[in-house]
Amino acid sequence: MLITKKTDLGKSTYQFDITIPKEQVAEKYNQAFDLLASELEVSGFRKGKAPKNIAEKHIKKEAVYEKLINDLMPGLYQELLKQENLKPIISPKIELIKAKDNEIWEIRITIAEKPKIDLKNYKELIKNIKSEEKKKDIWVPGKPNKQEPSTKEKEDNKMKMFNKIFETFLKNIDVKISNLIIETELNKRLTQLVDDVRKVGLTTEQYLKSKNETLDSLKEKFKKEIEEMYKLEFILEEINEAEKIIVEQKDLDALFLNIKDEKERQKAKQNAYFYASILRRQKTLDFLMTL
Repeated sequence: MLITKKTDLGKSTYQFDITIPKEQVAEKYNQAFDLLASELEVSGFRKGKAPKNIAEKHIKKEAVYEKLINDLMPGLYQELLKQENLKPIISPKIELIKAKDNEIWEIRITIAEKPKIDLKNYKELIKNIKSEEKKKDIWVPGKPNKQEPSTKEKEDNKMKMFNKIFETFLKNIDVKISNLIIETELNKRLTQLVDDVRKVGLTTEQYLKSKNETLDSLKEKFKKEIEEMYKLEFILEEINEAEKIIVEQKDLDALFLNIKDEKERQKAKQNAYFYASILRRQKTLDFLMTL
């Protein structure tokens, strides 16, 4: 593998143009062919024992190249990560630029890493929000005495505070989200939308018309939502790391004890990492409310 060009696309995104020597391609092709041939069933021969000249008549080149690519790319990708010391946060975008018989192959790999974030004075931002809210609660003559809020009102007020904090973070903390992340998530959403619309018997055009949207306007709406979602995700993660907020085993044990069904509890324990991430996020939000 030879990196012929490395391009910094900005927003912690990097593009690599790579060439694979034709000798390596030929070697991988033969390996892929042998693997497919080992599973081939031809009348008159035991499974995988057909002579090569006969196997070649039954195995299409397209199938060999598909196998070759599926086997080649993971190793190539891992080699690139190690060589360039990269830590991607989503799957890469891989493009075959040139792939012909008996020639070098040209491949383009685009990788997105975690964005760099400067939290600046995020604690002051939160304190200012809370200070403004307290001013609204100051009693003045002629103003009715405020009653103790109900549990529901407390929860509603808490959510309103979180929303104000999140809006302030989005406005004041600069986070540049990779176009690759937005593009990947956008494609997922659009695919899911098409599937959901078909299930209710509508076409995409009918759905868009019912929502008074065009495909372009819907894409822009989705992109904005995706960008804001990831910005908040990375900001909270950065706060998490800066404040060294951790989830201990006792936190997980307490969570699992609340699951009464034994099968569900065991299933949850097998997904401990997922539940730990949820608890860690909750601890981060609780921390913000203490500032």
